[in-house]
Amino acid sequence: VQLQASGGGLVQAGGSVRLSCAASGFPLGSYGIGWFRQAPGKEREGVSYIRSGHGTYYADSVKGRFTISRDFAKSTVYLQMDSLKPEDTAVYYCAIGRPVSNAWFTSSMYYYWGQGTQVTVSS
Repeated sequence: VQLQASGGGLVQAGGSVRLSCAASGFPLGSYGIGWFRQAPGKEREGVSYIRSGHGTYYADSVKGRFTISRDFAKSTVYLQMDSLKPEDTAVYYCAIGRPVSNAWFTSSMYYYWGQGTQVTVSS
């Protein structure tokens, strides 16, 4: 099992970034993929989740600005982040799991984590 997150970088407030999570070693359609982030001095928090079937979920803080999607052909999950704010600055991680829908943001429900990718939003 391997998850490779990429796409982070430095962006100005109001800008956009698309993160990618390339998955290998397991059938992408059999598991959900979650995106989490961790800012310095803060706990890791759930950002978004896409179910193995249908269904997407978002943290209130990113709803309407972030969009999660999946490309089975490329075995990749994306997180399109628009209207970025300085408070979105964090290391972003993707993870696989099968959390219950009302607890998708619970990191302990995920089996495997990729390495993080840094997103820095300047004001």
